[in-house]
Amino acid sequence: MASKKSESADFVISRVFEAKRERVWKAWTDLEQLKQWWGPKGFLPRYAKVDLRPGGTFHYCLRSGGGQEMWGKFTYREIVAPERLVFVSSFSDEAGGTTRHPMHQSWPLEMLSTITFEDEPGGKTKVTIRWQAHNATAEEQKTFDTSHDGMRQGWGGTLDQLEGYLAKARK
Repeated sequence: MASKKSESADFVISRVFEAKRERVWKAWTDLEQLKQWWGPKGFLPRYAKVDLRPGGTFHYCLRSGGGQEMWGKFTYREIVAPERLVFVSSFSDEAGGTTRHPMHQSWPLEMLSTITFEDEPGGKTKVTIRWQAHNATAEEQKTFDTSHDGMRQGWGGTLDQLEGYLAKARK
């Protein structure tokens, strides 16, 4: 019988941006740039702090137009400029402690995220996001495995915001 991990499919989403790889990399790693676009549609950071090194964190609070706040953090594992970022992401509290998803108690506490940046013809960049439930219980893994449509919508909105930010920077 196969293990639960081998039965699960990673969530993967890609987008090609009209910007050079170094430019897109900076948008993901420079605090002032992250503040301009990070988060799903309708949210922007009201607080953000980056310590870009293996073991360092990106700790942030997103606020919706209606005032709803959501805290999160990345703990960086690998940084290979301008090719790859690997980090464990989670919801958090204001102090940076790991917390449950505010609206879904069976969501995995931690997600392993791998973001790759590839050169494309014409000075474009392909960004691929690979997401896996990390250290998940069977219930958390099942929630992850059945939530890909919602993840596609959330990540799609975040990538839309990045696309808009990069387009403004080109003008």
